[in-house]
Amino acid sequence: METQYEKLKKILRQMFQMDQADLDFGIYRIMNQKRDEIERFLDKELLPQVKQEFSKYKDANAEERQRELEKLIKTLKDADVDPDTNPKVLMIREEMAAYGDEESLANEVFSHLTTFFRRYYDGGDFLSLRRYKKDTYAIPYEGEEVKLHWANADQYYIKSSEYLRDYAFKLPGQKRVHFKLVDAIEEKDNIKQEQGKERRFRLSDSEPIRIEGDNLYIQFTYLPDNTKQADLNKNTLEYIGKMHNKSNDLINFDKMFELMPTAKNPRRTLLEKHLNNYTARFNFDFFIHKDLGGFLRRELDFYIKNEVLFIDDLDEKDERQVFQSIGKIKVLKRIAHKIITFLAQIEEYQKKLWLKKKFVVECGYCVTLDRVPEELYEEIVKNDAQREEWVRLFAIDEIKKDLTNPGYKKPLTVKFLKANPYLIIDTKYFNDAFKEKLLASFDNIDEACDGAIINSENFQAIKLLEEKYRDKIKCIHIDPPYNTQTSGFFYKNEYKHSSWLAMMENRIKSGIVLMSTDGSYLCHIDENEYEHLQLIFECFSIPNAGTVVWDKRNPMNAGMGIATQHEYVIWRSRQEKPIYLRNKNILSMLEVAAKIVKKYSRVTKEAQKEYTAWLNSNPELSGGEKAYHYIDEEGRIYQSVSLRAPEPRTDPKFHKPLIHPVTGKPCSIPPNGFSRTPETLQSMVERGAIIFGPDETIQPRQKVFLTEESQRQISSVIQDGRKGKADVSPLGVDFPYCHPVSLYKEIVGAAAYSLSDIILDYFAGSGTTAHAVINLNREDGGKRKYILVEMGQYFDTVLKPRIQKVIYSKDWKDGKPVSREGISHMFKYMKLESYEDALDNLIIKRDKKQQKALTSSKTAKEEYMLGYWLDIETRESDSLLNIDKFEDPFNYTLLIRHDNELKTTKVDLVETFNYLIGLYVEQTEVIRGFKVIRGRLRTGEKTLVIWRNTKEKSNKELDTFFLKQDYNTQDFEFDKIFVNGDNNLENLKVAEDKWKVSLIEEELKKRMFDAKDV
Repeated sequence: METQYEKLKKILRQMFQMDQADLDFGIYRIMNQKRDEIERFLDKELLPQVKQEFSKYKDANAEERQRELEKLIKTLKDADVDPDTNPKVLMIREEMAAYGDEESLANEVFSHLTTFFRRYYDGGDFLSLRRYKKDTYAIPYEGEEVKLHWANADQYYIKSSEYLRDYAFKLPGQKRVHFKLVDAIEEKDNIKQEQGKERRFRLSDSEPIRIEGDNLYIQFTYLPDNTKQADLNKNTLEYIGKMHNKSNDLINFDKMFELMPTAKNPRRTLLEKHLNNYTARFNFDFFIHKDLGGFLRRELDFYIKNEVLFIDDLDEKDERQVFQSIGKIKVLKRIAHKIITFLAQIEEYQKKLWLKKKFVVECGYCVTLDRVPEELYEEIVKNDAQREEWVRLFAIDEIKKDLTNPGYKKPLTVKFLKANPYLIIDTKYFNDAFKEKLLASFDNIDEACDGAIINSENFQAIKLLEEKYRDKIKCIHIDPPYNTQTSGFFYKNEYKHSSWLAMMENRIKSGIVLMSTDGSYLCHIDENEYEHLQLIFECFSIPNAGTVVWDKRNPMNAGMGIATQHEYVIWRSRQEKPIYLRNKNILSMLEVAAKIVKKYSRVTKEAQKEYTAWLNSNPELSGGEKAYHYIDEEGRIYQSVSLRAPEPRTDPKFHKPLIHPVTGKPCSIPPNGFSRTPETLQSMVERGAIIFGPDETIQPRQKVFLTEESQRQISSVIQDGRKGKADVSPLGVDFPYCHPVSLYKEIVGAAAYSLSDIILDYFAGSGTTAHAVINLNREDGGKRKYILVEMGQYFDTVLKPRIQKVIYSKDWKDGKPVSREGISHMFKYMKLESYEDALDNLIIKRDKKQQKALTSSKTAKEEYMLGYWLDIETRESDSLLNIDKFEDPFNYTLLIRHDNELKTTKVDLVETFNYLIGLYVEQTEVIRGFKVIRGRLRTGEKTLVIWRNTKEKSNKELDTFFLKQDYNTQDFEFDKIFVNGDNNLENLKVAEDKWKVSLIEEELKKRMFDAKDV
């Protein structure tokens, strides 16, 4: 039977990740490197303090009580009273006996520590369950009228699903092994997740293994199961081993059975290593606590008051019991606080990495040929990789020779490029010199760029965009996972809704910072989380503009209840006026009417009939728009509207009749009277805005004209039965589900009504928002810009190709362009370092000075271990910005994971820094080995940034460069100048503690880690 001490050690080992020796990813890899030292510290130094504390407590108090006892006995004896029968003497003797039972008291403390920490820790996460008593919980309440709270409200949701849905690792010779999730979280055969019955990975019964060429797919389901995951993993390994022995199918994948031993498991194979990592990633580390130390200390106070001191029962206790409890509480609190400090160190460190602004690890541009300088065409036609992409994406090999086009042939010709101006070059196929020449050709790069797509976890991307786009985004438009059984959202067992709420709250709160003062936040959702999502938005100061009900005109029949045929768009807006639809339909109606009138030379019955027929047959028009079915003698479109007042008028002037222009008699008056004053009505008569009947017996009506300035307020119901599949299938793009472009054009066009607005979508999926924005600009000549964020592996296979295809041609069929009518366009694409990448690049290093300090004092060592070692010993890690590697900023590298293989990857420090300072880049070029960027900050400050390899470009050469370029730190050409490497440039103080010239390294590090809690 486990002792209380062993139970405590067990939970401590779990909390400090000591029980996951075989996991070599994330924080587990770091903790495993310090395993022996941490376990030694816990076993030999921290936990023994419990008995030591009781011993000190006993010595101090026992001596005082002994003096008190001796004095009492003497007093009683002097009074001829037997001290052995005195109640007070007996009580003091009983207390002193308790002082001597250190083992019992220590076990009580161990028991309380175990009970306390176990209730909050669950699979790598600390859950914020604020216990008041055993079965009663408390929530933080600060007097709000309405309070929304969920179990993970004070945590960051950090789960990255891309590692989970299709996890892959490489074997020698281009072979790959995939762990594929099929029917991930669908409930089949009425199997429901039961309370306490967690989901587990089990080999798929229908098709556990399949082989496609060099790829082996091991397929799993993820459903409720009582079997331990370790046992299921063992079953999986045994099955694959048997299949390998029985069949030759797996012989080409022998390398997955090579040994990757650990001290705990010397027979571990490569397959077992990856399987354990895969299943552990699913079940551990969904959250990072925003303030674990503060939370646990507050909870400890609750626990002590209600479960150690039993404050509600205090009146029933005598002084002796209270006195004994106080001593125990002092020891409990002192040791618990030390454990909390240790735990908080680990959690705060992970929070620091999560909130750290991430590096740009890839940056490229896609540009239509009409924007590329012709002097670069010769290099383009020689680039076979670019030609092959054009064949693959745009079927240029099917372009035939005609009078305007020389036709396709290998190699390509400059004439062919000139004849196809909307072909899109991708800078990833060219060297750095080509890319620099291309970018140098633009007078204002940011202005020329029509969009940006970012391959990143969306929270990280939003944080990097923050400085540049704060208060700049006109429309945030997102379609998050709906938290349904088939949405693919990954949640912690038994915390489905709270996991989803934590994920959404983190990202909505971050996104709000980017919204303009008249911006809108549009969020798609279904009935599963609609109410919860509305309550989240209520936590922020964005007015509720209403909810759009999207009627999909296709009931989704279900086994029970009502068939659903709608979704919602929650619309929050800072816009203090009605939200209008674009007047595209209005312009179309005016154009058609004008053509018909011109066709008949005047407004005739035939013209009126043709116009009415066109209106009725046009599915794009709403009922309100079709009401404008009249054309007057002057060719103006109008509808007839009643002049009746909405409620009875008592003032006689509203009952004054209009005179019929033909009969000269008073016309019939509406029952409630007129809605306008006599003066207004007379003015309308003079303008021809009143419709009279054949005689005075017919009530006059108002003639409401349709003009280019006419606007229609967006309705709370939008009917659009189109399928998103119909937009992507003609492009030859395969994606399981997406919304129709027509819907996005409608709502995004209304929210981003200015032709130069910026639209952000950080759940980009297949790229429907960008598709809609491009089509809007194509229709009205607008200059709207899009920013899309997507972390999915389909970023390169679906999202980016979709945008390229939509740019190249407006119409497609069977994956090939029809008209090849494209638009001039340029977009930037980026990949960011992930949170997992940041963890992968951590290294632990303790120097001799630190080691000496540790051995000099027990107190110093305890403070170091509890609060500082993790931060101090990893500070030279590349993901934390290793300044020693900054000499050559153009070759700064990180290990970035591809197919679960770490590859050395160049970091784009220049692009990273541009975003960190919020620079709108106007010009960039390389001049005599110096990388020069000119632009403006969000504040409007003119800014110059100069990069150099300090091993090749000395300070003397930097001074010479400034002279030749006529740059002067003392004049007013630039408000801010940033240069990397210590230098001798003259500086100018521009404000308190602010200088004109700043070191890039210092500014980059400060801004990268200047992260406020979200």
